[in-house]
Amino acid sequence: MSDSDAPGGRESPGIRTDLDADAEAETAHTRSPSSTAEAETGTGTRAGTGIDIDFAKVFQALPSPVMLLAPDLTILNANRAYVQISGRGLDELLGRFIFDVFPDSPTEEASGARTLRTSLERLLATGERDTMALQKYDVEVPDRPGVFEERYWSTVNIPILDEEGRVSLIAHRVEEVTALVRARKAADRTQGTQHASLTTLSHEDAMTADLLTRSQELQELNEELRKAHARTHEVAVTLQRAMLPGTALPRHDFAAVRYQPATSFLNVCGDWYDLIDLDEDRLAAAVGDVVGHGLEAAGVMGQLRSALSAAIRATGRPADALTTLAQHAHTVEGALATTAVQAVIDRAAHTVTYSCAGHPPPLLAHPDGTVELLDTATDPPLAASDDTIPRTQATVPYTPGATLVLYTDGLIERRTEDIDHGLHRLTHSLEHHHTLPPEPLADAILTDLVPAPRRGPDDDTALVVIRL
Repeated sequence: MSDSDAPGGRESPGIRTDLDADAEAETAHTRSPSSTAEAETGTGTRAGTGIDIDFAKVFQALPSPVMLLAPDLTILNANRAYVQISGRGLDELLGRFIFDVFPDSPTEEASGARTLRTSLERLLATGERDTMALQKYDVEVPDRPGVFEERYWSTVNIPILDEEGRVSLIAHRVEEVTALVRARKAADRTQGTQHASLTTLSHEDAMTADLLTRSQELQELNEELRKAHARTHEVAVTLQRAMLPGTALPRHDFAAVRYQPATSFLNVCGDWYDLIDLDEDRLAAAVGDVVGHGLEAAGVMGQLRSALSAAIRATGRPADALTTLAQHAHTVEGALATTAVQAVIDRAAHTVTYSCAGHPPPLLAHPDGTVELLDTATDPPLAASDDTIPRTQATVPYTPGATLVLYTDGLIERRTEDIDHGLHRLTHSLEHHHTLPPEPLADAILTDLVPAPRRGPDDDTALVVIRL
């Protein structure tokens, strides 16, 4: 089937997919130069230069074969280069599950589909681009069911994220290297013989083929490293959870706590929380965040959490407890720049006394729904200043029925925006859900602020919700 025979377009919820550049050209209309919002979303024609850009034509003109996949791995679009190299028309691709269109060959050693699927699932889980090494992925010959042709590919899978950081689209780009692989095999057969010069393999092709071969070895090494990181991640999270108080608090039905490890090994295991009964009327609550990752961060976290717990029991004053912890942090390798907040709730006096060491401020939601930012008593992170200087603390009154929320920055930080935006989201979520009991309130906050489970959070997240 030729490109001109392809359907004119297909719509997927929330995704614009122009399938045929020729049809697009026939129906294109002049857009207003002020359509900057469209350009920002990728569906417009003006990229801030005053020049109209038809992105459908750009997609079709790309020399590299590119196919667009939905998160469920159904095919949404393909450019001309992909249609040509695949040997299939758009009507054979659109709306179909990729591995139904391109199944593995029935040979025992076939692994192309399995390897590609692993790459795509890894992309969906992490939200990060996944570059594959050279892969043997035989393709069924069109109009000859069950007959597979030996093909080799170099593949890059690229995520396209929505505003919440979720994967909304996958750009699957391939380059066929079958000719190079065959040339390399020909060179291997003739190498060391007097007829080696008869091969048609150029010096440049030989170098390229050799690099592709080495890339296969690198792919195997990367897979081993991923498995090792996954094992270390699991051990670190297990250690982290073992050192934190249990998330089930039967004695504290007025409180809820949550801990969510980061998806990435590089950001896991630095956060902690704590709840301590100081006496019948006073409850101490704390959260903290260690700079670092993995087993080392989990170990530092355990030391600092225990030290702060002992300090608040001994002093009963948040500022004194953090001053003591800051001095102790100088003796703990890896504790530099740790942030923490310590609060003491006095139920008899109806007050919250708090002190922050470089940490995002707690929030106090009053029964009428107004939310107060507790940011008066804020000092530098631990071991980052002269810790002989006493730290500050502040006391605020509350009305019974209010809610105190402590959290770590993984709840509100996003890579592409200022932290104030995340703090605003948290404030809005608390305003909206403040009447909920602690357990469902904690779940509602996480739902509003943490990226979708398919991707997971970029950083550890600890959350403490206390009904006062």
